[in-house]
Amino acid sequence: MTQGAVTRLQLIRLFPNGPLARGPARNADVSPRAAAPPQWPRMGRGMTQRWPRRPVLPPVSRRHLLALAAASPLAACASTPDVNAMVAGDDGQLKHAILGTHSPLSNSERGAVHSSLSPDPSADALQRQFALQQALSQSPLVTGNTATILRDGAQALPAMFAAMQAASDHINLEYFIFADVVCNGTSLSDVLTDRLRNGVTVNIIYDAYGSADTPPALFDTLRAAGARVVTFNPLDPLRAKAGWSPNDRDHRKIMVVDGRVGFTGGINLDKVYENPASAGIPPDNNTRHAYWRDTAVRIEGPAVAELQKVFFGTWQQQKGPPVAPADYFPPLPRTGVQTIRIIASAPGDQQPLYYISLMTAVLSATQRVWLSSGYFVPPHEEREDLDRTARAGIDVRVVAPSHSDVQSAVYAARAAYGDLLQSGAHIYEVHNAVLHSKLATVDGVWSVVGSSNLDRRSVVFNNEIDAIILGRDTAGQVEAILRQDMAMSHEITLAAWQRRSVAERWDEIKARLWQYWM
Repeated sequence: MTQGAVTRLQLIRLFPNGPLARGPARNADVSPRAAAPPQWPRMGRGMTQRWPRRPVLPPVSRRHLLALAAASPLAACASTPDVNAMVAGDDGQLKHAILGTHSPLSNSERGAVHSSLSPDPSADALQRQFALQQALSQSPLVTGNTATILRDGAQALPAMFAAMQAASDHINLEYFIFADVVCNGTSLSDVLTDRLRNGVTVNIIYDAYGSADTPPALFDTLRAAGARVVTFNPLDPLRAKAGWSPNDRDHRKIMVVDGRVGFTGGINLDKVYENPASAGIPPDNNTRHAYWRDTAVRIEGPAVAELQKVFFGTWQQQKGPPVAPADYFPPLPRTGVQTIRIIASAPGDQQPLYYISLMTAVLSATQRVWLSSGYFVPPHEEREDLDRTARAGIDVRVVAPSHSDVQSAVYAARAAYGDLLQSGAHIYEVHNAVLHSKLATVDGVWSVVGSSNLDRRSVVFNNEIDAIILGRDTAGQVEAILRQDMAMSHEITLAAWQRRSVAERWDEIKARLWQYWM
């Protein structure tokens, strides 16, 4: 069987109503839920809509006993989703949605987008990924953007601080870890209070669990200066306004400035990102003092409005206070040629669009699939799909950590290396850094930067945010970063993996006992 035939059969199996099975899809009406515009509350009024939520389990590294207590009632509902059922509409047709600066694009406009994305006749991979990604219409494809990949804290923090310092209307922040980070001698609290004094509106959402080590005085100071602050799922259930579960996590990282510049990715507002690359891994293995290799993306263009909608969706769900009037959704002209889909994943949605988008791209690859994950513990189904892709002759490369703040995740990942290595995939473990990045690129045209790890927690548990980017420019940036990561890594061979010590295997066995909840 040829390489192309294997890939084709895999896609037909996964998407029986998809374009490879029945030819080009007709333009299908999107479902009312997908097509209806978001009903944001009027600025200055309370946000009262209730959104259903399902309990989410905590990371294994911090509260094992709490995880055990919560595990049994949730086990039945926490399964990896059926991708087949997620892609087609009610009529069995693939769903389509591509947005321009103001509205969905017409057929001719979509054709123009294809042409602009594929300037040369050999650019079949980009056209194929674009066509497949149209199927996921609940979160639209948005054209006309620029995307700049930021490799680590040394690049991301200055860019973020510069955007906030230039803010003239508002700053919206939603972060799993929110700490008083410092960049070039200036603290986050100094920037925000300065902007507040100059009439800029500041709205903040922080995760109570992720930011548990942040002194409450920081939030008190910001509130006193005029910021509106929402705690996602407070640790004290008496403070919760939207229901309470000890396991809910908002793992997203979102910054929107003046509605025109957005940031997302894996980088938190955490002080570990102040550590320089020269810090490496300290002798005592204390990851708080190590260099963290993580990634963010700076976005300009119409896709910034999609980040803004996600922010206000969380604000509404958590019953935040009325926000001050501001120009939250200004007109956004085209700034570039990158097409972006912002995917906000949440347990209650029952629509794991990031997982679907990733597997769609992987299973349709014809050349290469390169990815990295700070916690590489993929569910069984996802690991099988990577195996099949590698066996089909696709260049599959995985960049994983050798040091982590959750070292048990490293051991759990190593336990499952064998199948991937036997399939022909290449696995690289980064040394002298804590790899926390969440990156992937396919065939040099499809890329993702976000907060989702390749683990079950990100597929079915956490609130996550990911930017799917179609375009050769962004893919080139991502591939360059992954090449740098591979250069500072040790490649794991099948022979070396098979020779690992009894102690290593014992660590893997212990870690795999917790693998389901990682």
